[in-house]
Amino acid sequence: MASLKSKILIGLMRKRHWLKGQWKKPEMKNSVEAVLAFRAECERGAERFGKVTEGVTIQPEVINTIISEWLIPENAVPDKLLFYVHGGGYVSGSCNDHRSIVAKIAKATQMKTLLFEYALAPENPFPAALNDTLSVYREVLEKGYRPKNIIMMGESAGGGLSLASLLALRDKKLPLPKAAVAISPWTDLSCSGESYRTKNKMSLAPLNCWNVFSGFYAAENNVTNPYISPLFGDLKGLPPLFINAGTADELYDDARRFSDKTRHAGVDVTFSRGEDMIHCYPLLAPLFAEATNAMNEITAFIKYHLQY
Repeated sequence: MASLKSKILIGLMRKRHWLKGQWKKPEMKNSVEAVLAFRAECERGAERFGKVTEGVTIQPEVINTIISEWLIPENAVPDKLLFYVHGGGYVSGSCNDHRSIVAKIAKATQMKTLLFEYALAPENPFPAALNDTLSVYREVLEKGYRPKNIIMMGESAGGGLSLASLLALRDKKLPLPKAAVAISPWTDLSCSGESYRTKNKMSLAPLNCWNVFSGFYAAENNVTNPYISPLFGDLKGLPPLFINAGTADELYDDARRFSDKTRHAGVDVTFSRGEDMIHCYPLLAPLFAEATNAMNEITAFIKYHLQY
């Protein structure tokens, strides 16, 4: 059962549109203008609430023309790297609006963390985001980071992109990271899971947004392409995975079905289910116990696989 504190905070987040005088939950329009407005709103939110935790140094760098940041906590474990792929429905997300979130993860794991800005739709549909992610990963290897010391991690669309990147790395016969973490990963851009219908009204995202985001990202491509929707891929040969999702999340079935399929493919996968929890709730740590416990599970998984 969810804690009282989580119920109150999640309830307030679900009704945040009331603060704008909108009594009904907003619905995402299928237009470029609506998507760009969503992106701008995410950036404004970061400006208001995106304070970086103390004890983390930010070092900007441009990697193969891609804006990137190294987030380095005090007493970072030497030679280890957390390769972080941000979320945002493939249409939003930047170093600016994820910096504070990722800095908390860097500090919790004591790992040097790389955050980067892959190209976004609708201006840059598939395969731009995937190509940018692979480009940055190759550069990390060129810098001397050994795959056995790298964890790939992402949330939401970034979680799905992380998993798609693992498939692409495997298929290209490039070295895979030691393990990967995906929080509420978007693995099915055809939006076929039952939770898209049953959880839509209780989720935090605008109504119909996943279908809109999918259309702009996939563009003319088949949404069941495994590099777009990794749920539909051959999942054999992937590294150990930790997948987390809340049962009140529209993407819950994406995470659950992907976990089941990887397990059947012989992959070492841990699926952590958050009862009555929302999209990407571990990133809300330490606001309530369920988020903190989930983030502690993620940290323990990372430390176990990197042996530090």
